[in-house]
Amino acid sequence: MSDFAARRTMMVDTQVRPSDVTKFPVIDAMLDIPREEFVPASRRAVAYSGENLDIGNGRVLLEPRTLAKMVDALDIQPDELVLDLGCGYGYSAAVVSRMAQAVVAIEDDEELATEAEARLSATGMHNVAVLKADLTEGCAKQGPYDVILIEGAVEEVPPAILDQLRDGGRIAALFREGNLGVARIGHRLNGRVTWRYAFNANAPMLRGFERARGFTL
Repeated sequence: MSDFAARRTMMVDTQVRPSDVTKFPVIDAMLDIPREEFVPASRRAVAYSGENLDIGNGRVLLEPRTLAKMVDALDIQPDELVLDLGCGYGYSAAVVSRMAQAVVAIEDDEELATEAEARLSATGMHNVAVLKADLTEGCAKQGPYDVILIEGAVEEVPPAILDQLRDGGRIAALFREGNLGVARIGHRLNGRVTWRYAFNANAPMLRGFERARGFTL
């Protein structure tokens, strides 16, 4: 077993399984996907640390526990289409691609989008399409989506994103509430998204997902 494979097993055994992640496809994907291939070269040695990993430009690769719990709660099925917003170097898209029929991964940073496409291709993830676009706009032309995953903290989710969720679909987001972060899962029914608490977690704010501030004197 290689050193990285051993670290992958330790990550799952110490960070993922103890966090009430029970669905086998999630555990299997995280045991198999080489996380070290989806970070900057200078960060490979710490790819399996139990914290958000800085990948530059104010963005992070979500800690393994947070991503695993979000994906576990979304309960992605083999016939579903997933929108991954803020895919970074593509790790989340790689994990989700093992459960979904196809993944549309959106990145607003051109360099990250190019890297994600190359790394996903190199590791054989051929059911992922990486697109450079504004994260707050998503990709309506490829939707509607059964599942939407947002890779960073938000204060609110733009209506343009919620409108891309299929009726009966699910969305996962980390909401910034003061100094706290709360992961919530939203379910769209009859055109309306209802959110429920999932767990506590933190991540940097994504550009454009801040709540509009009212004008005050």
